[in-house]
Amino acid sequence: MKREDLIHPFISGNKFRKLAYNLTEAKRLRFETLLTFGGAYSNHIAATAFAGKEHGLKTIGVVRGEELVHCWQENPTLAWAKKQGMHFKFVSREVYRSKESAVFLQELKEEFGSFYNIPEGGANALAVKGCEEILNVNDAEFDIICTCVGTGGTIAGLINSAEKHQKVLGFPALKGDFLRKDICKFAKRDNWDLNTEYNFGGYGKVNKELIDFINDFKLKTSIPLDPVYTGKMLFGILDLARKDYFDPNTKLLAIHSGGLQGIAGMNNVLKNRNLPLIEL
Repeated sequence: MKREDLIHPFISGNKFRKLAYNLTEAKRLRFETLLTFGGAYSNHIAATAFAGKEHGLKTIGVVRGEELVHCWQENPTLAWAKKQGMHFKFVSREVYRSKESAVFLQELKEEFGSFYNIPEGGANALAVKGCEEILNVNDAEFDIICTCVGTGGTIAGLINSAEKHQKVLGFPALKGDFLRKDICKFAKRDNWDLNTEYNFGGYGKVNKELIDFINDFKLKTSIPLDPVYTGKMLFGILDLARKDYFDPNTKLLAIHSGGLQGIAGMNNVLKNRNLPLIEL
């Protein structure tokens, strides 16, 4: 496992990679404000809030779910982002679906003034460029590179930088196979595939089996996993291995993309559902 979650204490894993070149570009263009999008427990929202503070930039988070306007203080992710100085704009799910439209972006500019726009999950060309740096020469010994998939930026970077003999296998956190189109916007090669069997019902969906797996994995390895991304990926990798999906002697490298800040919020959800909590 490549522990990308350890490269920064707050801008974790792939978010560090995705933001690096975007921050450089924002400052080069003399923007004073970053604006981005995400859900209530978004790793990207949390990372952007801290990165903005660290680089002396204002941050605005357009957050999916207008019901959060009166209770965001109870959400660990949003409360932490607010502490870093992020300003929130809560919108309905219907409005959020238009987040990439020119009309909505113009409305945001009229409300907040000039800003550097970072898309949901940080997935743009500069983010992919950053994720291309995840792999290095020491990783050439591996045959298959495994990664969880959210918006597709991380896997696109891995696809572009993998060695000729390597295959990239993605484990989407979202239900459905629609991500292929988004990945193809940035991926330059066909050395990859997605396995959609381990999303546990969709984004943010969990059950007791997954929670027990995450806790057992940490007990045995001392490596924490999050329930939205890396937990599902590792569950999938080990399940496929048990089913002899991989050829004998195949060397696998799993990318730990971080996302551990979301555990506190998920534990609140699990507590309300009378499910076991994730060990911190």
